Amino acid sequence: MADPAPVRLTFDGPLAVLTLDNPPANIFDAAMLRTWAETITWLAAHPPRCLLIRAEGRVVSAGLDVGIFNEIPPEDAAAFWAGQLATVQELEQLPCPTVFAAHSLTLTAAFEIALACDLVVATRSARFGLVERRIAFTPAMGGTQRLAQRAGVSRARELVMTGDLYRGETLAAWGVVNALFPVDSFHRDAHAYAMRLAEGPTRAHGATKRILRGFQFGDVAGADELVPEIAAELMRTGDHRRAVTAFIEHGPDHVTLYDGRS
Repeated sequence: MADPAPVRLTFDGPLAVLTLDNPPANIFDAAMLRTWAETITWLAAHPPRCLLIRAEGRVVSAGLDVGIFNEIPPEDAAAFWAGQLATVQELEQLPCPTVFAAHSLTLTAAFEIALACDLVVATRSARFGLVERRIAFTPAMGGTQRLAQRAGVSRARELVMTGDLYRGETLAAWGVVNALFPVDSFHRDAHAYAMRLAEGPTRAHGATKRILRGFQFGDVAGADELVPEIAAELMRTGDHRRAVTAFIEHGPDHVTLYDGRS
C-alpha cells in the first residue's frame, strides 16, 4: 500500500480544505514540500471560493526538515529557495480568501505559509516561531518580510533574531493573528470562519486582494491606480447586481446567495 499523501486536499462545497498530515510532527520534508507545491499549483489553476489550511495531529508543524540543508548542493541552493518562495507567492495570488488555522505549535515553513495567507486564526495558547537562528540561517520562504508587513519591522527583527516562541494571543495583539478560538471547538470554529468567506462574494474578495497588493507594492497611490477598473469589473458581476437589488428591496440586512463566479 502506498504511503498516504502528506498534504490532503478536500472540498466542502465552495470551501477547499488543505490538510497537513505528515505525522508525527508535520515536518516539511522533501516529499511534503513537493506535494505542497503541486497542490498550490493545482489550486491556482482551479481556484476555489476560499481555501482553509489546517493540520492534523498534536502540532501544526515542527517546521522544515533540517536534513534538507545537507541534501542541497551549494550551486543549487538559490534555485531551491526561489522555488519555495514561488509557491508561497502562488498561494498569495489565489483570487480567493485564504485562511490558515493554527491550533498549536507552528514553526518555520508552516509559519511562513501562514503569513502568506490572507487571514490567520489560532488558539490563545498556540505557539509560533521563526527559529532558523538555531541553525545559523534566516527564514527563506518570505516569513521575515511578511511578518514585517503585519507587525512592523521592529517586531520582525525581534521574532527572527531571538528565535523565541510567541503565543497566539500575543500575535493577535500585534495584528498577526486575526481571530482567536477556544481549543475545544477550534477546528469547527476555523471551518465555519472560512466557510463564511467561501459563501461570500468571491470576486469582490479577489478585488480586495488586488487592491491591497497594489497598496503593499505602491502605497496608497499604487492602490488608487487599480481601484477604478476593479470597481468597474465588480459592477458587471451578477453577485453585485443581485446584492444591490436585494439591498434596495430589503435593506442592509438582506440575505443574498452569492455564486462567486459571475
